[in-house]
Amino acid sequence: MNIVKRLYDWMLSWGTSRWGWLALFLFAFAESSFFPIPPDVLLIALCLGATARSFRYAAICTAGSIVGAVAGYSIGYFLWQNAAGEYTAIADFFFRHVFSVESFERVGELYDKYNFWIVFTAGFTPLPYKLFTITGGLFHIDFAMFIFASVVSRGMRFFLISALIWKFGEPIKSFIDKYFNLLAIAFTVLLVGSFVLIGYVL
Repeated sequence: MNIVKRLYDWMLSWGTSRWGWLALFLFAFAESSFFPIPPDVLLIALCLGATARSFRYAAICTAGSIVGAVAGYSIGYFLWQNAAGEYTAIADFFFRHVFSVESFERVGELYDKYNFWIVFTAGFTPLPYKLFTITGGLFHIDFAMFIFASVVSRGMRFFLISALIWKFGEPIKSFIDKYFNLLAIAFTVLLVGSFVLIGYVL
């Protein structure tokens, strides 16, 4: 926990740097494949420091996250298993330090049923997005669908946060910290549930 707290503080320190936009891109990239802290932390800090640039920061964060998603997909597609179908040293590292074998296998089962919606849910809610980008590559889900779902979900999340700060400023920060993830989960459940219901009725 101390390591995570230090990473969190270090990440926030870029909020006042002239290179904060580049740090935001790199953190968003890394979070999509291995970094433990979501880029929202720095995105909020940068938007509060320069409200007029909120949507620019959202675009940078989205772009970094999508490039990182491609990297995560590539790890799963090319580097996760050897020719014999055995896990590589890279896979072993992730299982020891990033996520468990059990969670990895559960996500693989979800892809068989939901495809687009599982990527969307992971991208918009606080679920560990990196787990889904890597499994997406390993299980060879359709790449175009994967990118489309990632752009939609990541873009919605980051632009919504930026829009709230652009509109309300500092007072909205505590609301985002406390309730945004819960609202994101509720929205996703309602959205996915409505499409499932439509499919069932039709």
